[in-house]
Amino acid sequence: MKWIFLACFLISNVLFSQKIYWNENVKLDWSNFKSKINNQRGTNVVAYTNCGWIYSYVKSSNPQAPIKIEINTVFNEDKSWKDVKRINDYVLLHEQKHFDVAEVYARKLRKEVAENIKTSSDFDRHFKTIYNRILKEYQDFQRQYDSETKNGILEDKQSEYNRIIAEGLENYKSYKSS
Repeated sequence: MKWIFLACFLISNVLFSQKIYWNENVKLDWSNFKSKINNQRGTNVVAYTNCGWIYSYVKSSNPQAPIKIEINTVFNEDKSWKDVKRINDYVLLHEQKHFDVAEVYARKLRKEVAENIKTSSDFDRHFKTIYNRILKEYQDFQRQYDSETKNGILEDKQSEYNRIIAEGLENYKSYKSS
């Protein structure tokens, strides 16, 4: 009985959790922030963007066989929150940049994977290390972004980060997902 419940829970979670895949032509809208729960600290937090990467791979038991790895940047609607009394277009831009940062680091990850992982054996030896290093860089950047912009309140710092993030997307444009 427990297994049936667990299977139903997992299937419903997959079916009903909404993910938006990063696309340069599609921007977030306030309607995408569907969580009713604010689990963030701080009085200046007006919204929270839950985003990151998902990856999948197809590998062979033959260690020398080529491997296919797909990495996508996702925004999780059901885990992203907004304070409806304080939101505005400026805050939405700040939140969009969090999603864009996730894409910058996904591109960095794709680049590292393309350069270092060709076979199933390479994957087994290197993927976890590469992934964890890029993930730490990504998390550090996200924290620094919020800290230095005071969650977007400091407009001059926000403008500086808008430029840095745009440059990151441009510098790694050859590693966009296909």
